[in-house]
Amino acid sequence: MKKIAILLLLLMVIPSLSACSFAGVTVTESENGSSEESQTEAVSTAISSEMFTDRDLEIGYDEETSTQITLSGGSASSDSDAVQISGSTVTITDEGTYILSGTLNDGMIVVSAEDTDKIQLVLDNVEITSSDSAAIYVLEADKVFITTASGSENSLANGGEYVAIDDNNIDAVIFSKSDLTLNGAGTLTINAAAGHGVVSKDDLVLTSGAYTITAASQGLSGKDSVRIANGTYTITSGKDGIHAENTDDASLGFLYISGGTFTITAEGDGMSASAYLQIEGGTFTVTTGEGSASATMTTDTMDFGQRGGSQSETTTTEEDSASQKGIKADGAVTITGGSFVTDTVDDSIHAGGDILISDGQFELSSGDDAIHSDAGVTIQSGTFTISYCYEGIEGLSITIDDGTFDITSVDDGLNSAGGTDSSGFGGARPGQEQFSASSDSFITINDGNFEIVSTGDCIDSNGALTINGGTLNLTCNGNGNTALDCDGTYANNGGDVTTNDGSENNPGQMGGGTPEQGGMGRGRGGF
Repeated sequence: MKKIAILLLLLMVIPSLSACSFAGVTVTESENGSSEESQTEAVSTAISSEMFTDRDLEIGYDEETSTQITLSGGSASSDSDAVQISGSTVTITDEGTYILSGTLNDGMIVVSAEDTDKIQLVLDNVEITSSDSAAIYVLEADKVFITTASGSENSLANGGEYVAIDDNNIDAVIFSKSDLTLNGAGTLTINAAAGHGVVSKDDLVLTSGAYTITAASQGLSGKDSVRIANGTYTITSGKDGIHAENTDDASLGFLYISGGTFTITAEGDGMSASAYLQIEGGTFTVTTGEGSASATMTTDTMDFGQRGGSQSETTTTEEDSASQKGIKADGAVTITGGSFVTDTVDDSIHAGGDILISDGQFELSSGDDAIHSDAGVTIQSGTFTISYCYEGIEGLSITIDDGTFDITSVDDGLNSAGGTDSSGFGGARPGQEQFSASSDSFITINDGNFEIVSTGDCIDSNGALTINGGTLNLTCNGNGNTALDCDGTYANNGGDVTTNDGSENNPGQMGGGTPEQGGMGRGRGGF
């Protein structure tokens, strides 16, 4: 009877799982395969199958039923009535699959079909340059798929300016007013001497293929979302490498990545989203600006010079310049796996909302914080090597369930409630007012292995500090700072804590608290 009851319960629950809530948004698959989003208070992880349709993932096509378009320098040819050719401008007006080959020296492909039409453009060794507009311009369609043929090498470029041809602000080598999917088994090189590499004013989806993108502005940009399932991406950008932003709807403008290999060199952020950002897997190498070495970081109580050995007593200053973070979202950041190597001027991982990391390998070097949240940071597992940073992990609260942490920080290794960091909590810097103890601010360590060397406090909680387990080796080298510091209660319920300054015996007192607040805890299994 128990088995029957459980089975019946599962049958009742399974239909409700067709919608998956994550980072403040519920995604449901409609009958036509499109996604519908709505606000929800839940924060969890998305399911990859909800992000991509079967056709997004499909790279095949039938050559016999497809329309051939041959590009020939300053013109083109096709035997289809759905292909209109005017000089070097090729306009596609009807649903179907179109195979393009050849070269356009100064021209463009325009998709101007019905808003219910799905169109596939197959690039089979195509080279298109537009001196003053987009190489591919999707004016109207339901959805367009750009597929690189197997083994093909393709290139698209803009010559350095965009001259208006209609009411739309065309500003990318591939510019789409409709949903856009890029996939395939070939390569695509995009050079945007001006503007962006790829822009979709709806959803931008990439599921396979190899891409080399050099752009004066953003590499990949989607208004409603950018969704990446797989592929290889080498992006060099004058602004953000990958950018999702919707200023009209707070539930949109999200970035979702389930796999792929990414090498991003950006003068802005490596990856950014105006809503939320979720990464399930992939290999990421992200560099912003001149990297972490370009930042000068000191505290008011130490002598820690600019990276490279020179000594400096100045504090880090923030100029009115572009954001140069590695992975950034105005909302929540969720990472469930992947390999990450960053060298960033600003925070390596930054969220205006919560950060949840459940797994992954991280080698982070930051001119500010390695991991920063304006809300709560939760780490369930992972390997974290933070070789250079102002502060290692910072949030209003920090909860660590497990993981391996090797942190070298100019200021605090772990810091709750912000305190002196310029990237959040009011923009305070060394010497400015510290945050007082708060019930919303705490650090809880349930397990994990920690090696922290800091010039500020190794662990600094502006509220409670609770250590329930784990092994912590803490070395504080700063005058006036301590390995353990908390403004609220302190409890060690089973952690193995070693400090170089004895602060494991009374972090409450060292941090300004009193014995009644929880000072005088023992190094292992205190209160």
